[in-house]
Amino acid sequence: MIFSKVLVAYDGSNLSKKALDKAIAIVKEKYDYLVAPQLIVMHVIQAPSYSYAASAAPYYFSNVSHMETDTKVLDEVKFKIPSTLNVIYVTSRGQPAHSILEYAHENNCDLIVMGSRGLGAIREFFLGSVSHNVVQNSKVPVLVVK
Repeated sequence: MIFSKVLVAYDGSNLSKKALDKAIAIVKEKYDYLVAPQLIVMHVIQAPSYSYAASAAPYYFSNVSHMETDTKVLDEVKFKIPSTLNVIYVTSRGQPAHSILEYAHENNCDLIVMGSRGLGAIREFFLGSVSHNVVQNSKVPVLVVK
């Protein structure tokens, strides 16, 4: 199968690093000097949900201190991707699954690559599984990397 736009969700976790490696391999495999597939590396900065229970407040405030760090997550991948590839870096704010699905739809991506788990058990408990949500709602193939 030939993919022209491969979107990889990247949050800095070990599984997202594996997903990035897999996406790079897919793009390299399909690379042709006439038609170069586009690799889109997307990082979503989690927007806080205002429906958190009061017990979640400490979790929210600890996350606020990480927001500045989150904006630099894509900087670390730029050194890992060969300069010969056609790459776009995207940072978005919002709910990760929704942001990934919306971007993929609006930009006609034909494959989404992501890790099976991202930011840890606590965030998964509060927000649900991002990868599960993307798999269930995507209109394009999703490759989940373990």
